[in-house]
Amino acid sequence: MKAFTSWERVLAALLVLLYAGFGAGLDGFLSPFALADSTVNMSERLIIALAMAMLIVAGEIDLSIAATMALSSLAMGLAMQAGAPLPVMLLAAASTGAACGWLNGWLVTQRGLPSIVVTIGTLSLYRGLALVLLGDQAITGYPEPLSVLGNGTLGDLFGVEWLIVPIEFGVALLFAAGVALWMHRTVHGRRVYAIGANPVAARFSGIAADSYRLGLFVFAGIAAALAAVLLTGRIGSTRPNLAAGWELDAITIALLGGVAIQGGRGSMVGVVLAAVLLGAFTFALGMLNVPGVVMAMVAGGLLIAAMVLPRLWVKRRA
Repeated sequence: MKAFTSWERVLAALLVLLYAGFGAGLDGFLSPFALADSTVNMSERLIIALAMAMLIVAGEIDLSIAATMALSSLAMGLAMQAGAPLPVMLLAAASTGAACGWLNGWLVTQRGLPSIVVTIGTLSLYRGLALVLLGDQAITGYPEPLSVLGNGTLGDLFGVEWLIVPIEFGVALLFAAGVALWMHRTVHGRRVYAIGANPVAARFSGIAADSYRLGLFVFAGIAAALAAVLLTGRIGSTRPNLAAGWELDAITIALLGGVAIQGGRGSMVGVVLAAVLLGAFTFALGMLNVPGVVMAMVAGGLLIAAMVLPRLWVKRRA
């Protein structure tokens, strides 16, 4: 047991057990193509989970992040219908995500409102705007490069046939590496941890806590826009219910990764491992034809476990 000196190592061990168990009992689960497919559905969730984890570390939360995805996808679709080229479409999505994040952050930092209350309200606002502007319609006909981004492999980009890793999983890993380096290897990341651990002491030490918190909300909006671009390219359409309920998945992944709900503690590496663990588990359930309602029950159970298990692990180590 001495080898398991951190929650991340526990997650890694669980991941090995999961792949070994399903690999032995589920035919084809460990095939290269199945492993590649299992990363697809987790990629967008990993991106928003990392942004959520940064906010939770700082003592905040964003329950509107999935609704921001829907609104960013809609902005991209409307730009396409207006005849805009792909770069302008992407800019429309990113600008919309940043604006949604800024509004959340402004209400929290400048008006002193609790982030959980603010983002419950903006969740309904952003999702409602998507429903009003789009109704029961869907926007389709996106350009081919966007479809390649959502459905292609790295082998398609580099001309290597055997490289079957999905492009969006590569994007998610690059995003995760950037977030992890910023949070764990820069003074700015250490300040975010300090803000979450003790916001009053952080302010007295000269840290511009409100500026950091506002920046994290804006970053979460941009991350939601990136996830929306990948998801829209993968499914080929924009719908008002895009990514519905994903905010709970993002929270589950962040907490299962060891991020403390009280703030001030958590590893981005753990978040990545939790996303892979949850993605592989749900993919295996899908191969077993488990009904969606059962998967929802499992996700709820994991959310509870994500809050309980890390605390038990810390107490056990103490």
